[in-house]
Amino acid sequence: MGIVGASGYTGAELMRLLAAHPGVEVSLVTAQSYAGRRVGDLYPHLLPYADMVYRPFDPDQAWEEAEFFFVALPHGESMEAVAELRERGARVVDLSADYRFSRPETYEKWYGKPHSHPELLGEAVYGLPELFRDEVARAALVAGPGCYPTAALLALAPLLSRGLCWGEVVVDAKSGVSGAGRSLSLDTHFPQAEGSVKPYGVGVHRHTPEMEEVMGRLVGDGEVRVIFVPHLIPMSRGILATCYARTEGSIGLSELEELYRDFYRDCPFVVILPRGSYPQTKDVCGSNYCHLGLYADGEGRIICTAAIDNLVKGASGQAIQCLNLMMGWEETTGLLALGVFP
Repeated sequence: MGIVGASGYTGAELMRLLAAHPGVEVSLVTAQSYAGRRVGDLYPHLLPYADMVYRPFDPDQAWEEAEFFFVALPHGESMEAVAELRERGARVVDLSADYRFSRPETYEKWYGKPHSHPELLGEAVYGLPELFRDEVARAALVAGPGCYPTAALLALAPLLSRGLCWGEVVVDAKSGVSGAGRSLSLDTHFPQAEGSVKPYGVGVHRHTPEMEEVMGRLVGDGEVRVIFVPHLIPMSRGILATCYARTEGSIGLSELEELYRDFYRDCPFVVILPRGSYPQTKDVCGSNYCHLGLYADGEGRIICTAAIDNLVKGASGQAIQCLNLMMGWEETTGLLALGVFP
């Protein structure tokens, strides 16, 4: 097993989770900026990997040491590494946005550069197992969803898939600062973020078209417009997404709860909370679970709140969930750790 781009938060979280996975041995970790450094120098908590050394990425050398790879490089850098690995026959889970869209024009519009390997977009499977489990199991290339879309899609998928809402939905979401990655920036600098909450990317956040494309698939290749406002919260990790939708006619809370429980009955990582309970990020911190809280007013207004750990279910844990399916293993293997509270 190889991890390309292993020095960032998602790479480190992959190593933390894989240390408890009985079917995986990590044989290669790469990082351009930290090539030659020990893993333990950056992340002392990763004791099983402390003496491993980060290496520059060389696709030929990587292929000699592993046949399955997680690619945790930044957007725009990942597409070349993924293409080089696929050319050699490797199976890949990519954690960037580079292979999430079906059309290269969408990627170019929202990420500001042409896609250098559009021929692979048709091969890539969107890696949200609760919605596309069978496709993931057959895939050689999986595109890991964004953290915000993971929360929003899990919150709204039962309504969309059953044709109960369409047109326009609202996603109001909050994320901890680790969602911005390990690179330093003023907005995530502690004195800047502590004690404050702020919206960002209003109307222009890159996860908007990702949500719209997948929601459109769920309603049968229709169009769903998403009003999405993300917010930065002064905490390390976690996402809370409150999603608003309207249905034609009335749907009561009991009917809504039955719909969600039926839709997610075979999804071990989705938890429908008891009536009147709503999720909080503390409950899922460090885990691969998504907690959902439901509300219906009986007059067509639906509110669903989702909580996930952005680094686990929103990134590395979900990537391992896809690995399990691709390898034919039990989906929950190595991922049953509970949330850390408080």
